[in-house]
Amino acid sequence: MEPNRQLDAMLDQSGMSRAGLAARINRLGARAGITLRYDHTSVARWLKGQRPRGRVPELICEILGGQLRRTLTLDDIGMAAPSAQPPQLGADDGSLTRFLERTAVLWRSDQLHTETPGPPLLTGAAAVAPVWEWENPPDDLDVSHTGTSLRVTGPQVAVLHAARGHYEHLYRNAGGVATRPRVVGFLTAEVAPLMRGTYDDRTGRLLCRAAGSLAAVCGICAYDADAQGLAQRYFHQALRLGKASGDRAFGGYVVGLLVNQALFLGDNRRAIACAEAVLRTADPGTSPALATDLHAMQAKAYARLGDRRGAHRCMRLAEAHAERIRPEEEPAETGYVQPGLVEVRLAEALLVLGELDAATRYAEEAARAPAHARGRVNRLATLTDVELRRGKAERAAATAAEMVGQAQGIESQRLRGRMRGVRDHLVRHPGTSAAEAARLIEEALRVPL
Repeated sequence: MEPNRQLDAMLDQSGMSRAGLAARINRLGARAGITLRYDHTSVARWLKGQRPRGRVPELICEILGGQLRRTLTLDDIGMAAPSAQPPQLGADDGSLTRFLERTAVLWRSDQLHTETPGPPLLTGAAAVAPVWEWENPPDDLDVSHTGTSLRVTGPQVAVLHAARGHYEHLYRNAGGVATRPRVVGFLTAEVAPLMRGTYDDRTGRLLCRAAGSLAAVCGICAYDADAQGLAQRYFHQALRLGKASGDRAFGGYVVGLLVNQALFLGDNRRAIACAEAVLRTADPGTSPALATDLHAMQAKAYARLGDRRGAHRCMRLAEAHAERIRPEEEPAETGYVQPGLVEVRLAEALLVLGELDAATRYAEEAARAPAHARGRVNRLATLTDVELRRGKAERAAATAAEMVGQAQGIESQRLRGRMRGVRDHLVRHPGTSAAEAARLIEEALRVPL
């Protein structure tokens, strides 16, 4: 009897506990006049490969499908005919191998259901546990794997790193909505077969590092498409892969992505705590660019909490670390910390604090710095907000019009959200120029993604 990887993956993706699934099955049975007495141990047996009797598999599809807001089949939950079960991987049944199998199942599921919203957000301890596990022992002593006849080599792993750079460039210029299906397809078709292959410990660590970087890009795209629960799952995957790789700096980068997401979700205390987890475990080789961004995001979180002193302390730390950045010494992932990024983050923090003169200086400096199209839209949105707060409606209208021009061709729900916010601010200001800029934004938002 083989473990049911598909059910394990769907249960994890739904954010539902074993006891929760059992209770829902019992309730559905009761509505149909059937007395069922399943509990968490029953679900544990199913995860080990046992198939429940009667209509229970269909009930599981109904419950998990409702939670995930899509239709699940018996194949999806690993309860189809035995001939439909996927081959198992290797002889090693360690925790990392099980994680890699479940990860590949989730990639395949996402590829088949790219139009659905994805799983709900994990909250509470489930949301922060992956960060705690990354930060603390035990580490993976051996990530070698004996699986399919495919022997993984260094050049194959190098292709994955090249793909990461390609998809990141695509994301920056086309947006996450357009890019995510491409990355998911690559993970399923190219990365998953390598993970099922045979490799020694050194190659395995390189493979985990490369796969983690691609999972992180997929998470960024999901975040940009406003599929926040799915983005969170990808970030957690990338963090676990980062730990397996032994590259703590990469793991810190992934935690930084979770910090950014927590800020977007308004969970400022979690953003501060997760950033601190990276900063306190930092080694001498930690990326100055990452430290810069973590301190800048902390400043924004402190500002929202009304802690002016904490915000200013983090601003000073961000600027101090920014002076140490040497782009040629940075890992590829932290290339997003470009000139102007820290300035726009600090402008947003100062705007929250009501320090408009300083916010204006930083926002203008950020807008002058060179940036890719996506970054430029964000910077112009921040500058528009600052100008409106200062009562400069005509100047804000011109900045907003430039923002609309820069956003053309980018498929991003996050950028659309920013543009809606700018439009809402503009319509509250009198004058023809503000009204015209709001109309331009409204016309742009009418085009469906």
